[in-house]
Amino acid sequence: MATKNFPQGFIFGGATAAYQVEGATAEDGRGPCAWDEYLNRPGSRYHGDPASDFYHQYKEDLRLCKAFGINGIRISISWTRIIPDGVGPVNQKGIAYYDQLIDECIAQGVEPFVTLHHFDTPLPLFKNGHWLNRATIDAFLNFAQICFEHYGDRVRKWATFNEPWSIAQNGYIAGNFPPNETFQIGKAIQIEHNLMVAHAKAVNMYKSMGLPGSIGIVHTLEGKEPITPTPENIHARDLDDAISNRFMMDACYKGEYTPEVMALINEILDKNGAQLETEPEDFEALKAAAPKMDFLGMNYYSSHFLQAYEGESKVVNNSTGAKGTSVFCLQGIGARVSNPEVPTTDWDW
Repeated sequence: MATKNFPQGFIFGGATAAYQVEGATAEDGRGPCAWDEYLNRPGSRYHGDPASDFYHQYKEDLRLCKAFGINGIRISISWTRIIPDGVGPVNQKGIAYYDQLIDECIAQGVEPFVTLHHFDTPLPLFKNGHWLNRATIDAFLNFAQICFEHYGDRVRKWATFNEPWSIAQNGYIAGNFPPNETFQIGKAIQIEHNLMVAHAKAVNMYKSMGLPGSIGIVHTLEGKEPITPTPENIHARDLDDAISNRFMMDACYKGEYTPEVMALINEILDKNGAQLETEPEDFEALKAAAPKMDFLGMNYYSSHFLQAYEGESKVVNNSTGAKGTSVFCLQGIGARVSNPEVPTTDWDW
């Protein structure tokens, strides 16, 4: 049998995120993020410490990466290690930590793919409206500029955000991310838009700095199909596809929301008594950033079959592995249903 080789430059990668691996949540001046408060609540089964103790063990972890043949790794920069309150003074110990981490990645031949925001909004900004508050956009851009200035000479691959749809859906529709709100579909759409504006402005900033790297974003993209090809089910598919995928992909790659997509989004908003608030400068930023995108990262978890649905929203998260217990029905959109011909995991993925 002939041997087939991967092309030159292929990345055998690993992936982390600051809050998921670092631990050390109260060390060296780090401030709290939204997840610290959530996981430290009474009765929580999980905590941010010690995670896998990457904060202290990164040198050994990267040595093992090299030994295993990994030549690229996703890392994220904890906003509150750099700026403990989200805005205000910079924490020099945080700056130094990521200097050391990035230098060690390079020394081990494991290229760092750096994400600026991986779910870990600073707690003060989270309490002041999170991504519904446009002031968070400005705070993020200040954080991004600091990161670009300090690490842009060595980091060649930047992602602005990890999974904007997860921030919106899980925090404001499904309720399994902080702030654990449910069925707030209008808020979710507003957050998607605000995140896309923050992304675009960060891309424009990065490109204006003339740094020797590339920048993109990481989306979770979900396949959508009607459970049967009736007009009603096809329309439910189109609505779910719009809010989950196309709304944000339009922003990233077209620099605007196409009439077809906006008609679907407006239908969802109307049926949920909400409206989207935008500023003219938003679309200037989106239009300027769209041709500057260097790459799209895609995290794929599952696809969904859609059925028309006219009732009130109801969601049950299968977090135990009890197969078949998931419920995801959204007012003004549709119901995600199982297809008996398509196998799923115990978590209904």
